[in-house]
Amino acid sequence: MDEFDKELLNEIQWTFPLVTRPFDAIAKKFETTPENIKKHLNELKEIGVLRQLSAIFDTRKLGYTSSLVAMEIESEQLDFVASQINRHPGVSHNYEREHQFNLWFTLAVPPGADLQEEVDKFNVLKGIKKVRMLPTLQLFKIGVKLDLIDDKKHDIIPSEEKKEIKNVKFEPTEQDKDFIRELQKDMEIIDEPFVKAANNLGISENELFEKLKHYEDIGVMRRFAAILRHRQVGFTANGMIVWKVPKDRISQVGNLLGAFPQVSHCYERPTYDDWPYNVFSMIHCKTQDEAHEVAKTIQNQINVDEYDILFSSREFKKIRVEYFVENSFSLEESVSLS
Repeated sequence: MDEFDKELLNEIQWTFPLVTRPFDAIAKKFETTPENIKKHLNELKEIGVLRQLSAIFDTRKLGYTSSLVAMEIESEQLDFVASQINRHPGVSHNYEREHQFNLWFTLAVPPGADLQEEVDKFNVLKGIKKVRMLPTLQLFKIGVKLDLIDDKKHDIIPSEEKKEIKNVKFEPTEQDKDFIRELQKDMEIIDEPFVKAANNLGISENELFEKLKHYEDIGVMRRFAAILRHRQVGFTANGMIVWKVPKDRISQVGNLLGAFPQVSHCYERPTYDDWPYNVFSMIHCKTQDEAHEVAKTIQNQINVDEYDILFSSREFKKIRVEYFVENSFSLEESVSLS
């Protein structure tokens, strides 16, 4: 990637023009041609850096139930268990982490499904020693933005303002579901990429843009943006910093953590006798040393004594959940455990 690629990806990770000819609008901002923008984006797709350009929807607002799940797996069974868990269509992220709990995955199930029942389906797999459900109790922040320009690095201070979302209950109609199914698809890099989606839905482009903006206002859509592959752009030290926060400070610390530009995700999650950490924050760095420095700098500002960083040592699965594309899941008892 050259400097132009990095500037371009920095821009479209967070803001993408919802207009008929978006690449013309981006080209104007960068004082270049739409052809040049499309050429660079297509090349970034080919080399695997740009994973997707699409609407990014909020799982909970759509009525889905989700949880982070931590498992302790016998080391010789880890690869097999991970591969079977990956078969579940609701599993979007699945990592090996350097800890007693060595397998961590996220699972989302559609309205009407029981999350615990889905997790219990994995019980037929040999090698699982412990399972800890870690659903979100409070969400403080969600939204990855990888800063690719080294000389533009943000200071490690809580400087971001929280985005205001209208608190509106959303119950998706069949029309909403059709819209979400269409807009979660990877967008083609062509002059007028929204035309096909509008035609498929039988609406005008203006109606499509109005609906997207409405969804964003009420938090159903977090944003329309580029999604990158972290490791391909050099962010190989993906650290989950887990904090042991006094109960009366959880909201204050969570909101403060969420304001750090370096933190992409921040949640309160439940604790267990063997898991005392209740606030989780994700950072994405180029080295583990850098991640430790970031964590220490953050710790000095939030005044929390106990924390740990769990690095992902292997990525077993990383996809986006496909909403309202229903698939039932079962693991047959006869599945090979060799």
